[in-house]
Amino acid sequence: MNAETIRVGAGWLDLREGADARARDRQLVGRLRRRLPSGPQVIHDLACGSGAMGRWLAPLLPGPQRWILHDQDMDLLALAATDVPDGAAVSVETRLSDITLLGRDDLAGATLITASALLDLLTRDELAALIDACAGAGCPVLITLSVAGRVHLDPADPLDARVAAAFDAHQRRTTARGRLLGPDAVEAAVEGFRGLGAEVVVRPSPWRLGAGETDLIAEWLAGWVDAASEQEPGLVVDADLYRRRRLREAEGGRLAVTVDHADVLVLP
Repeated sequence: MNAETIRVGAGWLDLREGADARARDRQLVGRLRRRLPSGPQVIHDLACGSGAMGRWLAPLLPGPQRWILHDQDMDLLALAATDVPDGAAVSVETRLSDITLLGRDDLAGATLITASALLDLLTRDELAALIDACAGAGCPVLITLSVAGRVHLDPADPLDARVAAAFDAHQRRTTARGRLLGPDAVEAAVEGFRGLGAEVVVRPSPWRLGAGETDLIAEWLAGWVDAASEQEPGLVVDADLYRRRRLREAEGGRLAVTVDHADVLVLP
């Protein structure tokens, strides 16, 4: 992503890695394995962050594997290069890349392209360019954990719906790069890939967070409420009280959170 995109901290990525791993749909990996060529795999991971996708997926795929990790954050690339996937047959290479500018030549030779928590951060033009670059590689694409625009908190609170609506509006906000797709990204990606004749399979991949994940709930809640308040300034006072109520519930083990995502597998 380019410099206008909010940078993601290593601490947040570390905190969410376990929940991400549990949420991703393994049935798609089974379908993917049947479509991979025999022999060495060359896997390009786009906006890789600290490399969590590779650590999750590499043990589920045949080897040998060469992972090429793309990100615009040198610090995260350094982490990804040191915390590599398990397996003697896995090698890792890092590339400092703005993935919104990747072209077909950048992904040439790939046998698989992956990404995680990415689609909703793109504009429609950026997504179209990414689809074109992936299509040029002519290989499967697995994109996991795109937000779906649905959040459920238990117990319910009268302010839940207002915060959720403001957050979704924030995800669709207009930036200098254009209007972000937010929760509309999965539908747009499916339409774009199918328009090129690819088979596209979509599976739910929700976070289900409970009493054992208080730290993650607290961090997610802070970001969710802050984004909603930025989008709707009139919400700030009520949102602060709301956050405190919800944090007390989480710390007491009384709050369960479901955040819906979707995983997308593209089979050319």
